[in-house]
Amino acid sequence: MSKWRPLTSGVPQGLVLGPVLLNIFVGDMDSGIKRTLSKFADDTKLCGAVDMLEGRDAVRRDLDRLERWACVNLMKFNKAKCKVPRMRRCNCKHNHRLGREQIESSSEEKDLGVLVDEKLNMSRQCVLAAQKTNSVLGCIKSSVTSRSREGILPLYSAPVRPHLEYCIQLWGPQDKKDMELLERVQRRP
Repeated sequence: MSKWRPLTSGVPQGLVLGPVLLNIFVGDMDSGIKRTLSKFADDTKLCGAVDMLEGRDAVRRDLDRLERWACVNLMKFNKAKCKVPRMRRCNCKHNHRLGREQIESSSEEKDLGVLVDEKLNMSRQCVLAAQKTNSVLGCIKSSVTSRSREGILPLYSAPVRPHLEYCIQLWGPQDKKDMELLERVQRRP
C-alpha cells in the first residue's frame, strides 16, 4: 500500500477524481452572470448579443464578474486565447476587455474543431476537411500496394471518413428546418 504524502496544491495528474474536482471547483463560475456561459473541459465561452449599448454593458459586467471570480479563486484566463467573434448581424465594433487587457476581435473562430466565419459560412471548414482527407489518401496511396476493394475499403473507412464526417450535421444540414434556419441567418444584413 502506498504511503500518504502531503500536497501543497493541485490534484495529482491522472487521478480519476480530477475532472470531478474541476467541475466542483468551477461550478460557481457562472453565478451572477446574465449572459450565456458555456464551459467545456478547459474552455469557457461567454455569449451575448451586443447590438445596443445595453448589451455591450451587460457583456462588460459579465466579463468583470469572470475576472473577479478568477482572482478570488487564484485562477487565470489565458487572455491571449480570448477572442470576440464579430458576427454579420452586428457591425458594431465595441471593445471588450478582461481585467485590464483588451480582447482581440476576430472575423473567424474555431470552436470544438469547427471553423465559422462572421457570416456563419462553413466553406473554409469544408476546404480544410478536404485537405486533411487528401493528405491521408496520399499517404495510403504511397504506402499500400494493393488496390483491391477489400484492402482499400477498411483503410478508407478508418482514417479518411472521420475527417469528412466531423460535424457534418452542422456544416451540411440535411433537415429542411435546419436548412431554413441556416439560410435565414445567412441572409441577415
